[in-house]
Amino acid sequence: MEAGSGLTDKALRDYNLVRKAVDKGDEKAYAELMSYYKDSIYYMLLKMTGNSDDASDLTIEAFGKAFKKLSQYTPDFAFSTWLFKIASNNCIDFIRRKRKNVVSLDKQWDGNENADQILEIPSQNLDPEESYIRKQKIKLMRDIVEKLKPHYRTLVELRYFSEHSYEEIAEELKLPLGTVKAQLFRARELMYNMLKNSEHII
Repeated sequence: MEAGSGLTDKALRDYNLVRKAVDKGDEKAYAELMSYYKDSIYYMLLKMTGNSDDASDLTIEAFGKAFKKLSQYTPDFAFSTWLFKIASNNCIDFIRRKRKNVVSLDKQWDGNENADQILEIPSQNLDPEESYIRKQKIKLMRDIVEKLKPHYRTLVELRYFSEHSYEEIAEELKLPLGTVKAQLFRARELMYNMLKNSEHII
């Protein structure tokens, strides 16, 4: 594409960053794209979910999905439009799953699931068979977590087993908030890969 072919200055800036990220693997380009849009994406998702933790998780997830598909982006429309569509569609899927009370422990995690839901457990009373299955699934998940490197394992345990907020984890581990979120995103990816390669079906 030729520079200046109808794109606004902002859209052209974003397109040039996309090309650096895709063509050169430029990490700074990824970081710049995220810095430009992470706040506006977060506030959109906060409005959609009404929950700050869900909005934070979905913001990280939206960028993860967008960056994985970055080579598919074409400048037929602004990068921001493409990014917001990915984020909003992902959030809509999340809200639908939450409303249906679908918990990913009851099916195979396919990578399109919100990673947080992998550790959510239904609170209603279970019959003995359901209770046994639930315990087995929790055991499998803990086995997966145990295979993570210590710093990832600590983050996952604090976030999902102890139910700490991102801010509480950052304070406890004396890490920047952004580092906590980024490393948790990476830990979820590692867990997904281990689950995908597991002989067990979740």
